[in-house]
Amino acid sequence: MYKYQIILYWSSEDESYIASAPELAGCMADGETMEEALENIKVVIGEWIETAKQLGRKIPEPKVNLSYTMQN
Repeated sequence: MYKYQIILYWSSEDESYIASAPELAGCMADGETMEEALENIKVVIGEWIETAKQLGRKIPEPKVNLSYTMQN
């Protein structure tokens, strides 16, 4: 399990929840519910890291951030 920060928010434009891992450039996922977006970002983070390994790119170390923000 990777410990990257995940930002979760509602996008009116996309009409879905968006989850992003800002430490991993371009790593984002969406879902109809918050739970679905979170499950999807877990998959995308794994794929992002696997692709970076295959391409020989540096994988950022997760930063420790204990803050929690949620928007309704």
